[in-house]
Order: sequence, then C-alpha cells, then structure tokens
Amino acid sequence: MSMTDPISDLLTRIRNAQMARHPSVDVPSSRMKLEIVRILKDEGYVEEFEVVQAAPQDVLRVRLKYGSTGERAITGLERVSRPGRRVYCGKDEIPKVLGGLGVTILSTPKGILTGGACRRLGVGGEVLCNVW
Repeated sequence: MSMTDPISDLLTRIRNAQMARHPSVDVPSSRMKLEIVRILKDEGYVEEFEVVQAAPQDVLRVRLKYGSTGERAITGLERVSRPGRRVYCGKDEIPKVLGGLGVTILSTPKGILTGGACRRLGVGGEVLCNVW
C-alpha cells in the first residue's frame, strides 16, 4: 500500500494511540514529521520524541503526554490541507484554533511553524493541521 498522505498518517497514529492510552507511538520518520512532532513537544502536547535508527526507514518514536488523572494532552488533531485539496493562507489570515487555545501548524518558506510564529515572522503558507 502506498502512502499518499504521511502527515495524515502521523496524526491518525497519534490520535489512535492516545485513544487507546498507549505510552508511545512509532511512525516512519521524515523531516517534515520530525518538525511537526517538535512543535507538538514545544507546545506541550507530547512528552518526548526520538528517532530510532532502523532499516529500511528510521522510526520516529513519540512519547505521549497524559495528565495526572490520565486525561489526554491532545483532545483533537485535524488535518487541514490534504493532497487532494491544498489549503494555503496569507500572513494576515492565519486561523486561530479554539480562540487561541489550540495550535495551527503551517508549512512556510521559513520551515514548519506554528500560527503564532507565522504571525510574528509575517509569513503565510500551507495549513498542515490544527491541534487542541
């Protein structure tokens, strides 16, 4: 089976692992996925991540984060731009997730950034996903 949307696959795996209360989840690694997971960690949605050397492809191992009573750190993950329908926004129309409680992750000429970073740097780009 060929993977048409690796980003969607990453989000689905994280979502499913959290639903099943798994401590961590493994996804095939790529530079873009690494950047997305780095943002999730910086924003406090995942505990930790590491790249595990493996053949034929490295594996990105993501340690999921739960609250003291086991509540999930990520309540929602939503893919916005898809291979079938790309979604772009200019620097002035970056969406706010849940009135600023969530995070929009964009692919910009300056790299993979959060909506807040895009607003500060004044860049727009492709809206990859929303997390809350």
